[in-house]
Amino acid sequence: MYGIPVPRYACVNRTEPNQDLDYFVEEEDFIEVRGEVFWKPFVEKPVNGDDHSIMIYYPSSAGGGMKELFRKIGNRSSEFHPDVRRVRREGSYIYEEFMPTGGTDVKVYTVGPEYAHAEARKSPVVDGVVMRNPDGKEVRYPVLLTPAEKQMAREVCIAFRQSVCGFDLLRSEGSSYVCDVNGWSFVKNSYKYYDDAACVLRNMFFDAKAPHLSSTIPPILPWKINEPVQSNEGLTRQGSGVIGTFGQSEELRCVIAVVRHGDRTPKQKVKLKVTEEKLLNLMLKYNGGKPRAETKLKTAVQLQDLLDATRTLIPRTGPGESDSDAEDLEHADKLRQVKAVLEEGGHFSGIYRKVQLKPLKWDKVTKSDGDGEEERPVEALMILKYGGVLTHAGRQQAEELGRYFRNHMYPGEGTGLLRLHSTYRHDLKIYSSDEGRVQMSAAAFAKGLLDLEGQLTPILVSLVSKDSSMLDGLDTASIEMEEAKAQLNEIITAGTKLVHDYSSSELPWMIDGVGLPPHANESLPELIKLAKKVTEQVRLLAKDEEENPAEPSAYDVVPPYDQAKALGKSNIDVGRIAAGLPCGSEGFLLMYARWRKLEKELYNERRDRFDITQIPDVYDSCKYDLLHNSHLNLKGLDELFKVAQLLADGVIPNEYGINPQQKLKIGSKIARRLLGKILIDLRNTREEAMSVAELKKSQDQVSVSLCSPRKEDRCSQPKLFIKSDELRRPNTGENKDDDEDKETKYRLDPKYANVMTPERHVRTRLYFTSESHIHSLMNVLRYCNLDESLQGEESLVCQSALERLCKTKELDYMSYIVLRLFENTEVSLEDPKRFRIELTFSRGADLSPLEKNDEEAESLLREHTLPIMGPERLQEVCSCLTLETMEKMIRPFAMPAEDFPPASIPAGFSGYFSKSAAVLERLVKLWPFNKNSTSNVKKPTT
Repeated sequence: MYGIPVPRYACVNRTEPNQDLDYFVEEEDFIEVRGEVFWKPFVEKPVNGDDHSIMIYYPSSAGGGMKELFRKIGNRSSEFHPDVRRVRREGSYIYEEFMPTGGTDVKVYTVGPEYAHAEARKSPVVDGVVMRNPDGKEVRYPVLLTPAEKQMAREVCIAFRQSVCGFDLLRSEGSSYVCDVNGWSFVKNSYKYYDDAACVLRNMFFDAKAPHLSSTIPPILPWKINEPVQSNEGLTRQGSGVIGTFGQSEELRCVIAVVRHGDRTPKQKVKLKVTEEKLLNLMLKYNGGKPRAETKLKTAVQLQDLLDATRTLIPRTGPGESDSDAEDLEHADKLRQVKAVLEEGGHFSGIYRKVQLKPLKWDKVTKSDGDGEEERPVEALMILKYGGVLTHAGRQQAEELGRYFRNHMYPGEGTGLLRLHSTYRHDLKIYSSDEGRVQMSAAAFAKGLLDLEGQLTPILVSLVSKDSSMLDGLDTASIEMEEAKAQLNEIITAGTKLVHDYSSSELPWMIDGVGLPPHANESLPELIKLAKKVTEQVRLLAKDEEENPAEPSAYDVVPPYDQAKALGKSNIDVGRIAAGLPCGSEGFLLMYARWRKLEKELYNERRDRFDITQIPDVYDSCKYDLLHNSHLNLKGLDELFKVAQLLADGVIPNEYGINPQQKLKIGSKIARRLLGKILIDLRNTREEAMSVAELKKSQDQVSVSLCSPRKEDRCSQPKLFIKSDELRRPNTGENKDDDEDKETKYRLDPKYANVMTPERHVRTRLYFTSESHIHSLMNVLRYCNLDESLQGEESLVCQSALERLCKTKELDYMSYIVLRLFENTEVSLEDPKRFRIELTFSRGADLSPLEKNDEEAESLLREHTLPIMGPERLQEVCSCLTLETMEKMIRPFAMPAEDFPPASIPAGFSGYFSKSAAVLERLVKLWPFNKNSTSNVKKPTT
């Protein structure tokens, strides 16, 4: 009615419990109310305002489940239920679109339409743990409202005709929304609010009953003038508990990290041509009956239909039996593989299984009603993608790396980051690609970084944003990568000698094909021989599983693997291992299919041809089974791993370019958008830091001006006044050209925050992605000076680091690249050395302990995990890479400036980093609500 923005919602009203409603439909990942669809995650609230049992339902792509929010009980405010996936039906409910707020709630309290006080707290949707101070009170901090949000507070107050009220403010993707307005709400633990409220109420009374006395009353309480702020700030300056050494005048301003996902299961793909009527009809069922349109099957209902059809098509003969020709046998084996994949875990989860059906051939058939002909598909290509799931080891690695960042990347030795974050001086944004393993790695890292508790699904939905355009895909460099792979194939299979011997070169990183072992072609026959040996052993295990499915040690005793529940686990599947089964979700049949496919595609016997693009997959499978399935005692696996590793160490980095120029070209194409976003992060951080520095310089003048108000203003409080044209309509998300404008921001109110350094602020941007983007970014950093526009410039990476990178065998799971921006507050704002960049990287998971036969190796094998290598410098100690130089070297390869226009001052900074003297004040001049007056405007109160 009043035009105040609220989340999109719909009401479902029932007159009796469990009443069926023709306008309400529930599917696996969405509900539909009167034709309006709400995809998970969505919020379910009882229509009865006194019932505080609120539910949030999560999508299957994030693991599913439900989080229940309730009034605080002890230190809990919510509970996650991973098995609950259906909405309630016993009453009437409001359904709202879930608004991601970065894990923060803002509570706004009004005292009349001219005053609003805002406080932020950790949202209960993250982990449900209530943060309390030593007195047992919930920890909250005053935060700044934007002019639009202050206008919203005024309109809420007017709309409800209630001077004293409170409401929740949801800040999501650059817009603000009001929800859950409460009558007569007061701040629980803010003496500043009490004082302000007293002044406002006093003025309201005088204005109503004795307006002639209003101008004679002091604007603030007399005993509060010049009262010092008591601080409990505990942070120290840069220089302890972090990587490297820094001057005491330096402040950390920004941390940017690009991180590869954690340990995962091998990625798998099954391709088969199908002509069966049931499968072709299934394709038509889900593509709208279009004979030439492809179909994607992801939901539980779709995958169940496919499983039902597949079960009826599999012949009774077991795998490997030779009562049919080879082509029919292969087709039957692939159908068994499809069935086994779909049956994993007892329920479907879209996070790791998806099917495509693409029509290949068509024919004309008579219509069912006999009236003419119609086109129908007679053959289709089925592609089933599965695997690539984050393992328990991957989750452990990500959490541990998050804890490491908390303790070593920020000032204060661990508690410093948590203190910054809890006081809203830490601007954290986490981005992920669209892959499930990458998303879950990001969520696990966030859990360790922020010392959170509980399951990953709520953390993922609350704190992680997907950006597939920036962090997914190789399409932009597909042509160049195919050229590099063709060159690699020629070098390895034909035994082509490289022009240079990189082992004797002074600059080995500049040599073509660096990392490729000499005489690589001689290792290929051994690779095939050992792969056949391992495959045959797994085939026998699969055959035994097929022939003896009811043995007591098999699946009847050990519960099936549940992907959604596995996401909440951080230990190994002891029961499956004790039963002699493969670790995780993979049975012997799928394990055999994995190895058989590798063996077949690695070497075509009929054509006597090797496919070197399969070498990374062979190495991937070896590494996985060596770590997770060592209890199966596969003979020859150790030897196969060594041969595959030797070849993969050369193949993988050279797939991103054989020579430095090619590496730079491919890297810049893959990481172009990411590089552009990193430059935006650095630029915005510099602008904010310089605004704070300029504000500090003028603080003395501000104090003088605030203490000496003009005569005509003495009757009003020296608070922040915002012109009426600034009280614009709340932002609804239009005209946002800059990605940064869409980021939700929370800014501490510097005047009343009760911290010693409210201006200290650290921006953190975390980008979780795959191996391709790590290689691409690293190649741009070390070879950017080879570009024609940068001739004569030195590399961003020092020579000793280039040598180490050249010797680095692999950028393994949880490898990362970190850029940290520091500000030297003792040099002038114009000096380029005011801002400097520190570059570090880590190789990620360390395989070397497995190469030893000692207690450490045995312990790692028991736990099925690997340690993460610490960071290494990419610059010389005491060197100074200025931000100016960094921008100059990276800009030619980043997304151009017109695609990332200069960011305006972020909304959350509108009152904080302004150069006006009045920005130190918090309250707004608002036009008083006086329905009897349309001409004269009274002086503002607070």
